[in-house]
Amino acid sequence: MNVRALSGHEEFAEAVRLQKIIWGFDDLELLPVRFFVVASRIGGQTFGAFDGSRMAGFLLAIPGTKKDSGMPYLHSHMLGVLSDYRNAGVGRMLKLAQREDALARGISLIEWSFDPFDAKNAYFNLDRLGAIVRNYVPNMYGARTSMLDGDLPTDRCIAEWWIAEDVHAKTPIAARVPLPSPKTLESQEALGRELQQHFDAGLAVTGFERSGETGTYLLSPWLSK
Repeated sequence: MNVRALSGHEEFAEAVRLQKIIWGFDDLELLPVRFFVVASRIGGQTFGAFDGSRMAGFLLAIPGTKKDSGMPYLHSHMLGVLSDYRNAGVGRMLKLAQREDALARGISLIEWSFDPFDAKNAYFNLDRLGAIVRNYVPNMYGARTSMLDGDLPTDRCIAEWWIAEDVHAKTPIAARVPLPSPKTLESQEALGRELQQHFDAGLAVTGFERSGETGTYLLSPWLSK
């Protein structure tokens, strides 16, 4: 498996095609080739994972600036892997390539959103990569055509990946929030309220204990950067 920056319109078009296969998006929700072109030209990231000539997955990030501090960061908007290559470390390879590129450019923060009810993704983000969460956004994207959200609001956690340091070192666990099951409108609202209460009290999600298709969010005191 080879991970490298995407090059040219044909590879961008293949990343667009993968969006439909991986998430089942309608055409209206696809990020078009021109978005990949712009992202690659303004300091974003467009990476692909290739099995020979076949694109097995891709990553797209765009540059941003924090409103309060002016600090530059990357918003990692999409990472998708074909089902044939899942559980083979392809997503991790793409994220590590993203980290290496960001560090080489002096960028210390990468953010992205994820569904808090996706236990596998939560474990990957929080334990495998070492991200934290301090923000829960109800219905972030509004109605979606993706098969992943169904008819429910697109509630999201915001992962913060501080790539230049180990933010989990010697962090005591102060609270535990079990992931409700099943995922319903009521359980989404309950999880959002509970996590937000802890965030308001100065805690951050710093880990996730996975148990099959569910798990528990672990929260610790966090000093704002």
